[in-house]
Amino acid sequence: MTAEGTDLVLTLSCPDRPGIVARVSQLLFEQGANIEESQQFDDPRGGRFFMRIVFSVPAGGLGLDDLRAQFGSAATEFGITWEMWDAHARYRTLIMVSKFGHCLNDLLYRWRTGSLNIEIPAIVSNHPDLADLAAAYGIPYHHIPITAETKPWAEAELRSLVSDLGIDLVVLARYMQVLSDDLTREMSGKIINIHHSFLPSFKGAKPYHQAFARGVKLVGATAHYVTADLDEGPIIEQDVVRVDHRLTADDLVRAGEECESRVLTRAVRWHSESRVLLNVDRTVVFS
Repeated sequence: MTAEGTDLVLTLSCPDRPGIVARVSQLLFEQGANIEESQQFDDPRGGRFFMRIVFSVPAGGLGLDDLRAQFGSAATEFGITWEMWDAHARYRTLIMVSKFGHCLNDLLYRWRTGSLNIEIPAIVSNHPDLADLAAAYGIPYHHIPITAETKPWAEAELRSLVSDLGIDLVVLARYMQVLSDDLTREMSGKIINIHHSFLPSFKGAKPYHQAFARGVKLVGATAHYVTADLDEGPIIEQDVVRVDHRLTADDLVRAGEECESRVLTRAVRWHSESRVLLNVDRTVVFS
């Protein structure tokens, strides 16, 4: 049974047709639910309908598993793809990092202060450099080195952690290794990456120094879901910062790192609040 004041969040998508809102509202009404917030989007490009609803259920009403069963059987009528979560349940999040710690540090700080709806059972890295940072927050740090020969073993270790720890979300906080196509398919919509927004320009090492050499006037970052197409998955969030001739190459690096941290944190926050819905090669992000 649910406790008094329990809030749940329902997200759904389906082929657009008349009556979806009415039917979903009726289904919730039949379970005694009170809709507290509702947002929707009709995508004319693909003919799909997207919706996010926050609702509460009365004390003594159906629990989450029973509500899922009730809604699932009825949703089949409209071909609805959906998820239902406790609105306050924290997403179990595995963070992966290499040697750059700015994004990891920002996520850990915001997790510690309670501004992100996540738990962090573990941090994984292919380098030992940031183990002390993880230890300062009391989070287990798994050093899984990777070479061409050990990559299959390393990914098997990662899969085991995801399974054993009940991971809902993987965040690549400047993790400088490419995940296999099989893993990205298995966790479609559940792996978030961050990178600078210069791509496809300035690839490879020291992109900010390359940008400085070209005299760029904007520094930015992109957070996206990971797919088999490297750095080309559905975009969740982006931001830019204006720069000018007074900045050195190191200044550009700092500006870029701050932008990356902000953008990744927003993407993680929105995902963990069930605000992001996949729309083929794009996303719908409800505010």
